[in-house]
Amino acid sequence: MPRPGWTDEEVEQFIGNLLRAGVLISAAFVLLGCGVFLTRHGAEPAEKDGEFHGEPLAWTTVSGILQSALAGRGRGLIQLGVLLLIATPVARVAFSAWAFARQRDWTYVVVTLIVLAILLFSLLHGEPEGGRVG
Repeated sequence: MPRPGWTDEEVEQFIGNLLRAGVLISAAFVLLGCGVFLTRHGAEPAEKDGEFHGEPLAWTTVSGILQSALAGRGRGLIQLGVLLLIATPVARVAFSAWAFARQRDWTYVVVTLIVLAILLFSLLHGEPEGGRVG
């Protein structure tokens, strides 16, 4: 973990490892979910009505995704992987704010916290273009 006096190179190395781990963990969940989904539904015929059907509400909320993934459903595991992939850069920005605070670089702390607030606001309050799908 960071300690006072971390060099910029050490912070960059930690951030690189954080991003790598986030991508690898999310990819593992997506691959696991694909395997589960294809095992259970791979032989089913594709729908031929030509209409797009949005995801059920259970796969559009964090609690629904977690419940579905914990139940071992393929789509839930895939959605959890995507959610972790989205969370990875957010975690990077949060860590950067903490690292700047440890280095007492208050200008960068403020700027990074503003970026973090914008990210979180857009993730929690943003809607897809054209309104909600489903």
